[in-house]
Amino acid sequence: MKETIKEILTRQPPCAVAVVGWVKTTRITPKAVFLELNDGSTAKNLQVVVNPKDFELVQDKINLGSGVQVEGELVVSPAPKQPVEIMARNLVPIGEHDFENYPIQKKHMSLEFLREIAHLRPRTNTLSSAFRIRSTASYAIHKFFQERNFFYVHTPIITPSDCEGAGALFKVITVDTEESCSQSFFFGRPVFLTVSGQLEGEALALALGRIYTFGPTFRAENSNTTRHLAEFWMIEPEMAFFDLDETIQLAEELLKHIAQTVLETNIHDLEWLSKFNEIDLTRQLKGFVTSTMNKISYEDAIKVLLESGREFDFKPFYGGDLQTEHERFLSEEYFKGPVVVFNYPKNIKAFYMYNNDDNQTVACFDVLIPKVGEVIGGSQREHRYAKLYQRILELGLDPETYKWYLELRLFGSVPHSGFGLGLERFLLFLTGLKNVRDVIPFPRYPGHAEI
Repeated sequence: MKETIKEILTRQPPCAVAVVGWVKTTRITPKAVFLELNDGSTAKNLQVVVNPKDFELVQDKINLGSGVQVEGELVVSPAPKQPVEIMARNLVPIGEHDFENYPIQKKHMSLEFLREIAHLRPRTNTLSSAFRIRSTASYAIHKFFQERNFFYVHTPIITPSDCEGAGALFKVITVDTEESCSQSFFFGRPVFLTVSGQLEGEALALALGRIYTFGPTFRAENSNTTRHLAEFWMIEPEMAFFDLDETIQLAEELLKHIAQTVLETNIHDLEWLSKFNEIDLTRQLKGFVTSTMNKISYEDAIKVLLESGREFDFKPFYGGDLQTEHERFLSEEYFKGPVVVFNYPKNIKAFYMYNNDDNQTVACFDVLIPKVGEVIGGSQREHRYAKLYQRILELGLDPETYKWYLELRLFGSVPHSGFGLGLERFLLFLTGLKNVRDVIPFPRYPGHAEI
C-alpha cells in the first residue's frame, strides 16, 4: 500500500520515497521547480523539488489540481516552514485534468459559491480540513461509547412514528404512487423519514442497558438558517437506570472527549481553520475541555435574560422556548462558557419527557455552547404508563400509534434517560465555521439537493 503524505512527513530523512497526490501550487525558477503536493491525508503539503529540464518534459500536463506520482529522495528541507522535502528523480502525470475550466483556481472563493460545486469543494483547504475533523469526531464518538460498554445499534430510517410530535416529516411513497388516486401503501400504512432514532433506541436500551445510535435524521422544516439542515446526523444514546444528573454528566464527558481527540489528531487542520476564521481554535478547544459546565434551571435562565438589560429580537418570557440569541447570550456573555439549562416547562417539550413533581416542568436539559447555542437536547424519559398515556392524550396524539412505546412502560419498566447530539452543530464549534452547510459533504436544505 502506498504511503500517504501524512505518513511521509513523519519519516526520518534521508530515505527513498514514492508519493502520489494533487498539485496545489507550482513555482518555477531557473534552478529548480517547486511543487506543493497534497493527497488529502493532512492539511500539510509536501514540497517536491524538480529539475527544470525534467519538468519541461511534462509541463503541459501538470498544473493546479493535476494528479502526479513522484519518486525521489526525502531530505531535510532548508526552508524553515517545512521539515522535509523530496528531491524528485521521476515525475509522472496521472489521469486527465482540464485546467482551463477547473473552477477551484481562485484563492478567495466564498463558501456560498463552493456549495454550488459540492462535488469539487472538498479539494479546498477549508473544506478538506472540516471533513477531516468530522471524521475524527465521528471516530471519537464511537470510541467514547464503546469504552463505556454501550452497544451501537441501528434504528429505522423509515418509520411510522413522529418522535417529536411536530409534524415536520418527509413522507415516503413509491415513485408510481399518486396519493390522491390511491390509498394503498407499500408498508400498509403511511411512513416517514425518521426525525430521531430515540423511540426505537429506548426499546433496545430496555433490553441491552446502554445503547447509542449514530445515523442520518430528517426534518422537513422550511428553515434557511445557519443551524438547520433537512438531512443531518445525530448521536442518540439511551441508558436504562440513568437519571437526569447522570445523563447530563455523560453528555459533558462526550463533548469534551470529542474536542480533546480533535486537539490531539487534527492540529494542522485547526491551524488552517484558525487562520481562515481569524480565531484561535486550539485555544478555544483547550478552554472548552478544561471548563466547568455551568448549570441553571430554565426559570432562572429566563430571569437572567429579563434582567440583562439586553434588547433581544425575541423578548424572552416564561413559557417560551429559548431562541438562538438567548442561548448565545447565556453561554457567551453571562457564563462565558458551556451551560446546561434544565427543567423546561412541559408545554414546550416533547410528550416522552419525565413529568416532574410540580406537574409544570419536565426533567430535561439542553447543552448550550458559545458561538453556536444548543448542541444537545436530552431528558429523563417518562417511564410511568399512566403519566405517559395521559400526556399523549393531552397533546392530541393517537395512542394507537404509540401502542408499542406504551407497552415498554408495562413490561419491566424502569427509569431511563437519553439525549441527542447534533453532529453538524458541534462541528461548527470544532471548526470555527459559521454554517452547518459547510461541515457536511453534501448539504440538503430547502431548494438545494446537489448530487
